[in-house]
Amino acid sequence: MQVRYLKYKNIYFVFSGILVAASIYAILSFGLKPGIDFTGGSILEVSYEGARPTVADARASLSEFGEVSVQPTDQNGLIIRMEEIDEATHQRVLKILGDGYKTQEQRFESIGPVIGKELKEKTNLVIFLALAAIVLYVALAFRRVQRPVSAWQYGFIVLILAILHDLLIPIGVFAVLGKYWGVQITIPVITALLAVLGYSVNDTVVVFDRIRENLMKRAGTTFEGLVEASMNQTMARCVNTAFTTLLALLAIYFFGGETLRYFSLALIVGIAAGTYSSFFLAGPILVSWMKWRHR
Repeated sequence: MQVRYLKYKNIYFVFSGILVAASIYAILSFGLKPGIDFTGGSILEVSYEGARPTVADARASLSEFGEVSVQPTDQNGLIIRMEEIDEATHQRVLKILGDGYKTQEQRFESIGPVIGKELKEKTNLVIFLALAAIVLYVALAFRRVQRPVSAWQYGFIVLILAILHDLLIPIGVFAVLGKYWGVQITIPVITALLAVLGYSVNDTVVVFDRIRENLMKRAGTTFEGLVEASMNQTMARCVNTAFTTLLALLAIYFFGGETLRYFSLALIVGIAAGTYSSFFLAGPILVSWMKWRHR
């Protein structure tokens, strides 16, 4: 027995519209906090044996070094982000943080502003090339499908879903995290977002590929019926793949340490959004697009 997924397509559109609108509002209102990977600066992580100072106390004690971001970790430690500092200042900061406490330095990294600017430019180029490659790949993969929807329209829908849904939602989440918890956009987060793009495209192509196969077999009296049949056939695959992937990512989030936390969080939110859009939005948008063109 087939489930009539397309019957509720308006609910899917409204739900996604609310999430996308909230993400856009968060991005425009709060903005994103670029990490030292892009702006240049220094990052220091220390762990404490026993008690540790509060975030407010640590920030106050380091106020002489300009704008300082202090973030607690679950391992009873602190992550300090500040402007680029030399080795003498580095040792001074360690001394201040360890005053009255037993501390151990976990890591110290410093990136100059020139390198940060270069990374930002290369990141923008990589994202543009990835998006262009996605449209080209889908258009070539579906080049033999011309009716009732042409190949380039499949690629256009994939691109719209990837940018306006699967990327905007995790970026909106990081805008909120940056505003209230000081979470920054770093190279690992950008890497995770690019991985989300690939995952989302893969899931959407699976659904579209089944539609293409059914078009060739004429497995459905109408295009809408054919799309609905394809959605029923790919539902189990989409859910199982997403579930097993999210299990691994949740394990990384909770047990992988602070350096992998926001990398895995970006993947978790993005893959959840991508799985939803690939199944509940890709097919319904294809049908709605076809009906709109016929009108």
